[in-house]
Amino acid sequence: MLVRKRRPIPSAGELVIGTVNKIFEYGAYLKLDEYNGIEAYLPWSEVSSKYVKDIREVLRENQKVVVKVIRVDTRKNQIDVSLKRVTESEQRSKLIEFKRMQKAEKMLEVIAQKLGKSLDDAYREVGWRLEDYFGDLMTAFEEVATRGEELLLEAGIPDEWIPVIVDEVKKRIKPKSVKIRGIITLSTMAPDGVDKIREILESIASHVKNSGNLTARIYAVGAPRYAVEVLAEDYKTAEKALAEALNNARNLASKYGIELTFERERT
Repeated sequence: MLVRKRRPIPSAGELVIGTVNKIFEYGAYLKLDEYNGIEAYLPWSEVSSKYVKDIREVLRENQKVVVKVIRVDTRKNQIDVSLKRVTESEQRSKLIEFKRMQKAEKMLEVIAQKLGKSLDDAYREVGWRLEDYFGDLMTAFEEVATRGEELLLEAGIPDEWIPVIVDEVKKRIKPKSVKIRGIITLSTMAPDGVDKIREILESIASHVKNSGNLTARIYAVGAPRYAVEVLAEDYKTAEKALAEALNNARNLASKYGIELTFERERT
C-alpha cells in the first residue's frame, strides 16, 4: 500500500521508503512508496560502505529499503538516493513512522468509504487539514482518541466527517495514558488506626477518580507502606490530581493523628 505525501517529490536529506525495481551492475532503480511510486536512482557507490563484490549481495528486486535522498534535479526529474548513509537508528525510526502512516491512511480510507467518498476526497477535505494541525495523520487520530470531537472542531474539520472519524478512531485506537507512582507511609498506634488508614487511602483513590478521566491504584507493599499509582492522559494531569489527593489525605491524617509521608518515584 502506497502512502502519499502532499509534495510531489522528496527533498534532499529526507529519509524515504523505496521498493527496488530494477538492478544493474552499477546501480539500481527504486520506486518511492511515499511519492506515488516515482523513480529514484541508487548508485553503486551509495549502496554500502563495505566492499561488496556483487550489488545483488545487498539488494534484490521488490525489496523495501530506507534510503536518504542525496540529490534532486527538478529540471531532469532525477532523484538520487543513498543506502549507505542511513544509520540503523534512522532505519528503525523511518520504518516505524511508515507503518504508522500506513495504518492511518487505511483508517482514513475506511472513514471515507463510510461517507461514500474516495481517499482523494478524504485527503482534500480532512487529511491535509489534520496533517497541518497535528503534524501527521496518526498523531491526529491518537489525539482524537483521547479528546474526542472537540479537537476535530478546533482543527476545522467539516461536520459530516466528525462523528465518523470519532467512531472509527474509538474502534481502532486505545487512548494513550501515562503512569506516575509513589510510596505513601501511614503510621499510627491508635486502636482504630487500621480503619482510619483505610479511609485515607480510599480518599486518595476517590479524589483522583473524581478529577476527570483518571485511574488510581493503591496496594500494600509491606505495611505501613502503600504504592499509589495514577494513570492519566498526560503527566501534568496526573501530577496535579495526585498532588491534590495527597493534600486532602494530609489533612485527614492530621485530623486523625496519623503520621503520613510520601515519596514520589521517578521514572
